[in-house]
Amino acid sequence: MSGIKVDRLTVEYPVIDMSRSFRREIMHNWFGSITMRGEGSSKYATVRALQNLSFDLKDGDRLGLIGPNGAGKSTLLRTLAGVYTPTSGSVRVEGRISTLLTIGVGMELDDSGYDNIKTCGLLLGLSVDEIEEKRAGIIEFCGLGDYIHLPVRTYSSGMMVRLSFAIATAIEPDVLLIDEVIGAGDARFSSKAAERINTLMSKASVLVLASHASETIRTFCNKGLFLLGGRSVFLGDVDEALEIYHQWVAQGDAA
Repeated sequence: MSGIKVDRLTVEYPVIDMSRSFRREIMHNWFGSITMRGEGSSKYATVRALQNLSFDLKDGDRLGLIGPNGAGKSTLLRTLAGVYTPTSGSVRVEGRISTLLTIGVGMELDDSGYDNIKTCGLLLGLSVDEIEEKRAGIIEFCGLGDYIHLPVRTYSSGMMVRLSFAIATAIEPDVLLIDEVIGAGDARFSSKAAERINTLMSKASVLVLASHASETIRTFCNKGLFLLGGRSVFLGDVDEALEIYHQWVAQGDAA
């Protein structure tokens, strides 16, 4: 069984130097509430990026995260992935997780692409045997040829993305977390990347996908969570969630 249980989740960031009114206004508009913590000289400001979120996802659930920039979508994905620690509340994820959040994390620039397959694979939770089993497929998919044996620091940015993407998508996860359906490399590789992402999303037991593209959300998701200022505005049927979000956007355009 795979699933995600989020119970009264709140995530806050510490903010350094909130004295400027412009910065304070940006934080209010993008993240919602600013709270002062501590006392005297130890006093500091925190921005509440997620506020009291609760939901359950089970096998077959595909949740689309909907909302404007700064709504809390990426923060929620990173908290589900274990990158951020909840300030309060809890997150429980059952099953093997794979993430497409930040590509390239864990790369050792002085090591070859070949060696980095093992390094990054271990960070993603693969065993040594699993890495060896998948290595040939990763090398073939990224299409770097003899460059795979050169230090990663000699790679172009496009080559780095291709290798990172090939490694990150080699896992067959129970729970898949995606922050936008990203493009990777040139047009030919981007087509291969899109096909692989589609396959991953169709095979995962539970999917959480953040995207500004409504059709992407509608195609891959059966539930929608509309976030605004870190709060849940609506959680339910994906078409209804998108309709409520579009109404909110239209009201803002009309203002």
